[in-house]
Amino acid sequence: MNQLKGVHHVTAITSSAEKIYEFFTYTLGMRLVKKTVNQDDIQTYHLFFADDKGSAGTDITFFDFPGIPKGVHGTNEISRTSLRVPSDAALEYWVKRFDRLGVKHSGIKAQFGKKTLPFVDFDEQQYQLVSDELDKGVAAGTPWQKGPVPVEYAITGLGPVCIQIADFGYFKEMLEKVLLFKETKQEGAFHLFEVGEGGNGASIIVEDNPNPPQARQGFGTVHHAAFRVADRKVLDEWTEWMARIGIPTSGYVNRYFFESLYVRVAPQILFEFATDGPGFMGDEPYETLGEKLSLPPFLEPKRAQIEKLVRPIDTTRSTKEFSKE
Repeated sequence: MNQLKGVHHVTAITSSAEKIYEFFTYTLGMRLVKKTVNQDDIQTYHLFFADDKGSAGTDITFFDFPGIPKGVHGTNEISRTSLRVPSDAALEYWVKRFDRLGVKHSGIKAQFGKKTLPFVDFDEQQYQLVSDELDKGVAAGTPWQKGPVPVEYAITGLGPVCIQIADFGYFKEMLEKVLLFKETKQEGAFHLFEVGEGGNGASIIVEDNPNPPQARQGFGTVHHAAFRVADRKVLDEWTEWMARIGIPTSGYVNRYFFESLYVRVAPQILFEFATDGPGFMGDEPYETLGEKLSLPPFLEPKRAQIEKLVRPIDTTRSTKEFSKE
């Protein structure tokens, strides 16, 4: 079996595509690399924020399902998304930036030998910045070169996926025996699992939390987390492996920007395996990534219908000059 290579993306739910675009673009300084729709629900936007080049392992994506209620945080959920920054000094910069821009945060903390900065957005979606200063393992991405954050402090990709789970024994067995992660550290109720090259870009932090409340998905929560595989051949190996041990999957799904397999690994915890390619550059030039509504070929004949269903969002950035703050 080829091991998973690390975190591919995290997909969350927002109450407002417009507000999440503003927050990630102007506050967090991540680049919108694709503006498309949910391929299974075409009235719903699907926005992809990533590094400068849209590299696998750097993107967090959002759905804005119409009419969905606010989610509830609790056990059995992907509870927090980590975003990598280059250094401890970068966290000091972000504390000042968050204070100036009114972003709620908890101050700099430490976990598993790394410094972090937990914060939330307008939906109380939970995130943390994590410092790469002492990191060894999967390489980070490239900061958005023309964004509003100085490149030496800018976000460079995804860090550990944080999960709260009620039945830790079962989930540990799933991670180690099925998904081939290895537990490398423990701090109280928190357990660090790594895969492949390890490090911030290939980790899961699991909190053993058997106590209510039970999480409920809605806006302000994570929908699923995805992990990297090299290509279709390796994806098929994972499909066969799951079938052999009797774990149901979605079967092969072509998402156009990558190819996927979905697996429910625990109650309310959905994982996706996703290929590193083809990526986000196939239908838009680098200079204007994310500025037009991008549709996969099978949805292109429905463009007129889709454009009536989703209200327009102006995501033009190529004509704007961002001052580094």
